[in-house]
Amino acid sequence: MKNTKRQSYFTSVVLVCLIAFTSCKVTSQEPAKKEIVISKNLKWSDKMALTLMKRHPEAYMIDDSKKPKWDYVHALVLHSIEELYKKNPDARYKTYIRGYVDELVQNDGTIKTYELDKYNIDLVVPGRLLFDIYAASKEEKYLKAMQLVRQQIAEQPRTQSGGFWHKKIYPNQMWLDGLYMGEPFYAQYTLTFENGKNFDDIAKQFEVIQSHATDPKTGLLYHAWDESKQMPWANKETGNSPNFWSRALGWYVMALVDVLDYMPKDHPKQKELVKYLNNASAALAKYQDKSGLWYQVTDKGGKEGNYLEASGSSMFAYAFAKGANKGYLPASYKKLANKAFDGLTKKLIKTDADGGITLTQACQVAGLGGTPYRDGSYEYYVNEKKKDNDPKATGPFILAALELNR
Repeated sequence: MKNTKRQSYFTSVVLVCLIAFTSCKVTSQEPAKKEIVISKNLKWSDKMALTLMKRHPEAYMIDDSKKPKWDYVHALVLHSIEELYKKNPDARYKTYIRGYVDELVQNDGTIKTYELDKYNIDLVVPGRLLFDIYAASKEEKYLKAMQLVRQQIAEQPRTQSGGFWHKKIYPNQMWLDGLYMGEPFYAQYTLTFENGKNFDDIAKQFEVIQSHATDPKTGLLYHAWDESKQMPWANKETGNSPNFWSRALGWYVMALVDVLDYMPKDHPKQKELVKYLNNASAALAKYQDKSGLWYQVTDKGGKEGNYLEASGSSMFAYAFAKGANKGYLPASYKKLANKAFDGLTKKLIKTDADGGITLTQACQVAGLGGTPYRDGSYEYYVNEKKKDNDPKATGPFILAALELNR
């Protein structure tokens, strides 16, 4: 009897030890992610970044994606977190970005889900995330992935006047969005690997859209231009789409301030791009609402259905603040940027129970043509769905907060 008791006691001890050992082993192999705490006194940039990381534990989940994909919306948010990391080197930011890149960039430098032959200029943006990772790691796969994206730019179909088509499925069309999608990567690449030899071609993209899509009356730029004038949405004389969309204009001014980071001051085209930024910014300043924000359809503030929109307003706040900080724009634009940021935080931000933040009133998506057909009418823009914490708003919001040190 005693023996049996002793044996069962011994067996229990061994089992307890084994369980303890294996659970320790599992823990040491897979460290549990610490729960993200978002405190009240954080800067807005950290608050937004940590909110997104808490809601989307893996970066590929941004925008509620179910599977990893090489996509401009993820890249926009992760680029903003990359800029945040430079100001606040919290290791969690770096890990989050690297997790996304390593999920998609394969050992041979190919990129999962990326289809070069679609010539979709949106898919150039994630290439921006590769520069810092390659510089730090010197792993060849990141260089090869950058070269692959650069190949798309080399082969991207162009209008007769030399501007990149927005996508292969949108022949002869340049959209303002495309300037942000293609040019900052192109500028950084040509500076880093090509001794800056393609800055003229980059400037050319802005020249083409500026000369064709600018409205002489308001100074604003139309969302898109069809060189062939064949699309039903295109004006038969000018080829322009019918309305001014704040986010499209936001992409444009962000493209200018980001490209200017790489273009040397003594480059003959540098002053030209600074002039475009000043012209577009002066036009936009006239349409800033007293709240500090801008409307979805930029020039139709009082019209029924129009609303103060988060992504365009965040983009303008960023471009104005950065433009002023870098000396491209007069210092007065910093005040306009702060007014815009006040509008965002007072009117469009909600604080969640866990301290996270939600940016409301962001247009989810808007485009032209396609199926179902998008006609670019006023009614079309104001009736597109809205989405809270849409990445096209949260990324620029982080960038604006950084430029304004808020």
